Amino acid sequence: MTIGQDFTLGDTTELTTTALTHQSTGITITSLSSRGAAFYFQCAVVAIGIVGTAANGLVLYALVASNQHKKHILIFNQNLLDFVTCLFLSVMYGAKFWNTYLEGTRGYWLCLTLLGEGPGWGPFIGSLINLEAITVERYLKVVHDAWAKKNLRKWMIYAVMVFAWIGGIVIAAAVTIHTAAVVNGVCYSLAFWKDHTAQMAFGVWYFVSCYVIVLLIFIFCYGRILVTVRRQTSVMAAHSAAGSSAAPQTQSKQIQTNVIKTMMLVSVLFAITCAPLQVYFLILNVDSSLVSLRENGFYAILFISYLYNCANPFIYATKFDPVKRILLGLIPCKKTTQPAGNIEVA
Repeated sequence: MTIGQDFTLGDTTELTTTALTHQSTGITITSLSSRGAAFYFQCAVVAIGIVGTAANGLVLYALVASNQHKKHILIFNQNLLDFVTCLFLSVMYGAKFWNTYLEGTRGYWLCLTLLGEGPGWGPFIGSLINLEAITVERYLKVVHDAWAKKNLRKWMIYAVMVFAWIGGIVIAAAVTIHTAAVVNGVCYSLAFWKDHTAQMAFGVWYFVSCYVIVLLIFIFCYGRILVTVRRQTSVMAAHSAAGSSAAPQTQSKQIQTNVIKTMMLVSVLFAITCAPLQVYFLILNVDSSLVSLRENGFYAILFISYLYNCANPFIYATKFDPVKRILLGLIPCKKTTQPAGNIEVA
């Protein structure tokens, strides 16, 4: 998502685009035709959206081709959400290059469905919900293994997947429909709040729900997971020293550890790349007078934020051997071999 704007709807007929922009965000808007720094930053945002779409699409194909989408359902859903997020990001900012003048009902619906924040923001929120679900699932399967085997059912996983999509879309739609408008032919999302109190409350809620709580879940779950894995490793080492045969269990634990490492890397990437935009969005909604960011600076932090969605598929590609083999097989004249013992199981 991009930024909320500190502006309360009044008589929009008296506003020019420049005045609205300066009053609402403090960002200096320059014409795309001027080919200033902001133009190239916007090109970079579009480019990372295209790269993220292509990368997530390739990993989705590899997951299906290697039959891993049935074994790692939530990870498949994560890539799908990131794919849709990056797709709408590239479409939305790519469409802005045309400087289309919007008017009437058609212009308003174009603002809501294509040029505004809602279409890409919904899947982005859904990806955060899904990432939390992956973390909790890993936690239950490692720390509370017996309980998970007895009570965790596949229908619960599918229900979480559906909830991630519906929850993200509902939140994005509920906010953007009431805060978006077309002014002087330009689409503005998250701009027209009923009052500043509502905007401030939303800014705090969004920061806490979509960043702080996510990080707390990561820290708690993966902290407990690491303690449990170390304990299990010590027990297995003791059994091996005693001469017992534990090869299948060792392989299973190694696969589980690889999945955990993958998700921890994704979590750290989220914490680092999403921090600048999340903090800026919070301050902007609480008190916009505290920040002053030019358009090129905004596109820079937006670029950093979407590195998360773009880098995720590369992490999955390098950590899941079946996915890696499929992707390497797409390279012309590239032959790959896989050791017989390195086979991934559910």
